[in-house]
Amino acid sequence: MYVTRGHAMYLAIEGIDTAGKSTQIERLRGVFPDALITKEPGGTAAGVEIRNMVLHGNLKSKMAELLLFLADRAEHTEAIILPNMNRLVISDRSAVSGMAYASVQNLCDEATLVMLNRLATNGYLPDRVFILKLTPEELSFRLSQKEHDVIESRGIDYLLSIQDALIAAAYALGIQTHVIDATQSIDTITHEIADLIKGAL
Repeated sequence: MYVTRGHAMYLAIEGIDTAGKSTQIERLRGVFPDALITKEPGGTAAGVEIRNMVLHGNLKSKMAELLLFLADRAEHTEAIILPNMNRLVISDRSAVSGMAYASVQNLCDEATLVMLNRLATNGYLPDRVFILKLTPEELSFRLSQKEHDVIESRGIDYLLSIQDALIAAAYALGIQTHVIDATQSIDTITHEIADLIKGAL
């Protein structure tokens, strides 16, 4: 369903809050200066509006939230992914996150979520996904070091369930998946991801 395109590649970095996603994306920006760095949700002008609607729109329906994120994904695919298929694209989150959060909320079954995300992306899913995985002990420590946002305040068990769901979602979507030990040093993680990307290009 997805095709690796010569020296171009669409990659996604995934992980729960505090796993170090943003840090690694900034590092990869330095390693691959020609790469296009984007994000979901909110990687387009319309996406910013959709994200604000979800965060501040007082939605009563979780299904409405899911469908808005799918709309963001469709817009992101059309506006960012498809016009840049000749480049290395690195995205902060992807369909993997969308599917993982929806599955934890039991909004619909896995087959339906796969179908909806393939529909939203027109089948243009990431070629590879890198999932930064924390141990329960490391997650507990990192959460103790910072103030919590709405997601983090739901607790460690919730975040660990999201982490498991990210891995399950990537496999369900048929994306080549690399689970990275996020308890390693920042440099070690960057080298591991960069080496895997270089080996795949």
